[in-house]
Amino acid sequence: MPVLTLLSAVFVVGFQQIVQWKYGAAGIVGLLLLTIGIKAKSPAITSAGAVVLALLVTRPAM
Repeated sequence: MPVLTLLSAVFVVGFQQIVQWKYGAAGIVGLLLLTIGIKAKSPAITSAGAVVLALLVTRPAM
């Protein structure tokens, strides 16, 4: 089990770095809200995080 936990942690850190690189601080905030909402089983917080990420992904290209 420790190997699976280590791989999971590496994946999460890598994914977080990709989101931060591509979407900046707003991406991290959206991902954080989404994660906290899922862990706390709070639909409002989860939805807020999902909306932030959706807005970042669908914004017009500059």
